[in-house]
Amino acid sequence: QVRLVESGGGSVQAGGSLKLSCAASGYTYSPYFMAWFRQAPGKEREAVAVIYTGSGRTLYVDSVKGRFTISQDNAKNTYLQMNNLKPEDPGMYYCAAHRSYSDSWYSENTYAAWGTGTQVTVSS
Repeated sequence: QVRLVESGGGSVQAGGSLKLSCAASGYTYSPYFMAWFRQAPGKEREAVAVIYTGSGRTLYVDSVKGRFTISQDNAKNTYLQMNNLKPEDPGMYYCAAHRSYSDSWYSENTYAAWGTGTQVTVSS
């Protein structure tokens, strides 16, 4: 069973940076893509970025383009470098994995494997 564990969250001032990590274990398959989602209090969980594990292709939602970078290592751990954090970025950040092709990377319903999240707080 796939286990995803996020870390690296914390509290920073606006304009600061954080790097989130997602440690993966228990894979019996090679995930087709990995994504980061976030959920602010009272809001729905939303996609932030995705990386296609084979090609390394990355996609981002408009609100984080140019500020966030998703990456991976050979062990299929996934990272999210977040720079120039803004007051609208706080929330619980989750990583997720999907095992086959889908054109709906941005939908949480696509993913069966999730971590338990790491909290990000941004103060102005």
